[in-house]
Amino acid sequence: MQFLIISGLSGAGKSKAATSLEDLGFYCVDNLPVELILQFAQYCLAAKGKYENVAFVTDVRSGLAFDNLSGVLEGLDQLQCTYSILFIEASTEVLVKRFKETRRSHPLMKEGVPLTEAVQREREMLLPVRNRANYVIDTSVLSTAKLRGELIRLFAGNMPERAMTVNVISFGFKYGIPLEADLVIDVRLLPNPFYLPELRGSTGLDTEVRNFVFSYPQTTEFVKKLEDLLDFSLPLYVEEGKTNLVIAIGCTGGKHRSVAVAKEIGEYIAHRGYITVVGHRDMGRN
Repeated sequence: MQFLIISGLSGAGKSKAATSLEDLGFYCVDNLPVELILQFAQYCLAAKGKYENVAFVTDVRSGLAFDNLSGVLEGLDQLQCTYSILFIEASTEVLVKRFKETRRSHPLMKEGVPLTEAVQREREMLLPVRNRANYVIDTSVLSTAKLRGELIRLFAGNMPERAMTVNVISFGFKYGIPLEADLVIDVRLLPNPFYLPELRGSTGLDTEVRNFVFSYPQTTEFVKKLEDLLDFSLPLYVEEGKTNLVIAIGCTGGKHRSVAVAKEIGEYIAHRGYITVVGHRDMGRN
């Protein structure tokens, strides 16, 4: 079981990190009181494999109990619970700006205590945890997407592709481009089976239509170049932290060429390890 403790400075992005880890298959708990950590660990261990990846956020919101974290970590060692610590921080200037923008109060702020002093006190309180951390991420210049990308790099194991779902949609340009499309591929340059009476009533899912479209060398060359583009770009989308990529492949009516190519591309992407969903928006239209 992968047991991950997330801690760090208020406003640095711990909750956002937990949300991204949930997308990677972690069971996450935000703001877990320190005094409950051992009980939580015992429960997860007793579940006998039900929870393979577990992460929880604990920080100064626990109040005085947070001072007992070192003792709790020793208790985890006694339970033979293997754990890692992820510490998330940011510069004081950035944290102050974030609190000002969100109009939230820092958990250590008291009446008359400046925000900068509260941030500094928290930094000092968390120094022992930071010193024990296995991973430290500074989010001062990281967007949410970049933070997600860093978490994928650290915790997605040998299959970072599983962090992103790829939706491949065939469509007809005469009905409009799908609004959700990230990439739009125009296959109207390929030979059109619509003009053959024996194929007009079929779709790109039918073998005879697929064979017609792919019998032309320009089709196979076009698809090969598209696959090369995807081999290059998909890992970059994952690294950027994208959770869902929509590839829209269009022909005139969305019934023949786009359907055949979308099916081919969807199978290619799936074989590369990505979670892939293929749909045909306009295939059923007359």
